Amino acid sequence: MESPEKARLDAFFQQITTRFPASDSVTTLVITHLLPERPAFLRAMAATSTVAAVLPKPRSVDEPTLEQVRRAFTVHDLSRELFADSTRALEYLEDTVGGRNVVLVDIGGYFAPCLGTLVEKFSGRVLGVVEDTENGHKRYAALDHLPCPVVSVARSPLKDCEDHLVGRSIVFSTDALVRARGDILTSRNACVIGFGKVGRAIAQTLRAQDLRVTVHDTDPVKRVQAHSQGFRTSTSTAEALQDAELVLCATGNLALRHGDFAALRNGAYLASVTSSEDELELGSLHGLYQRTSVGEHLTRYEITGHYFYVLADGGAVNFVHGAAVGTYIHLVQAEILAATAALSHGRFQPGLHDMPAPDRQAIARTWLDSFNR
Repeated sequence: MESPEKARLDAFFQQITTRFPASDSVTTLVITHLLPERPAFLRAMAATSTVAAVLPKPRSVDEPTLEQVRRAFTVHDLSRELFADSTRALEYLEDTVGGRNVVLVDIGGYFAPCLGTLVEKFSGRVLGVVEDTENGHKRYAALDHLPCPVVSVARSPLKDCEDHLVGRSIVFSTDALVRARGDILTSRNACVIGFGKVGRAIAQTLRAQDLRVTVHDTDPVKRVQAHSQGFRTSTSTAEALQDAELVLCATGNLALRHGDFAALRNGAYLASVTSSEDELELGSLHGLYQRTSVGEHLTRYEITGHYFYVLADGGAVNFVHGAAVGTYIHLVQAEILAATAALSHGRFQPGLHDMPAPDRQAIARTWLDSFNR
């Protein structure tokens, strides 16, 4: 990032943290992607709270950025297993932020399995969670009881810009990896599983690039929406996969399980928009399929009579190229900062919440003043 861009971004975040000041006593644990633009967000979070630890998402780490962040913050390894075991999660919290008022900044619902134990037994106080993704939103919404406030920005109108551009970046990276092995996507049959905001953007981008697109979603309402936009739709995963030469999974909720992979046609390319453990049950194929690297970020899975290709080891394929969506990402980051401040002041009761519309409008105005010049 060039110096003028860095200065503009820092100035934007300074306006946000001034507009949404947090309590002096709040501490944060921050799960995040570590991409080149992320240090500015972390500096803003440090201006809002005491950042006790940064936990990078394992498959979205830019190494130079990681080294830069390590010079300024404590960095811990992140895994689903860390917070799947409530006892282990509680021990981690006590060791890292024991006795403090804490906001958990999440991407993907990592804290959801242990949240009840953390709120009940932690020596400090869990003030709440800020969740960034649709996958994480669903994980918290599925809990029988939310023992603290969870503010989700996953369905914020401010995130629509990012989601649309993420869909485009998914197709860009998929096309680039396929072309790197001397192949092209044009005129192929493609299947998009999941017709949320990102899946919709993927389907529209694929169609604009002359692919024939079929959409599958378990929600019949979304299938109707896809049909109304001129996409072919299928009522089952097997039907959707039958003729697909390219399969892009955008559900965040295990789009393909063990039995589904056999339905992939020979030579199909398979890619995901999120972490492989959240989207593809590839682990169930180990020991069954032979895996061979056939290019950078491209793995061939083969068993007698059947083979297909997996891009980026099943992780978010756009992170291969930095997942850049421009300055629109800072709208969501600003809302996360505002939500952290709101939780620090106890503005929400236990349950799942959105940020108020006036706060979003203030963020949008600040962004326009900063970047729309």
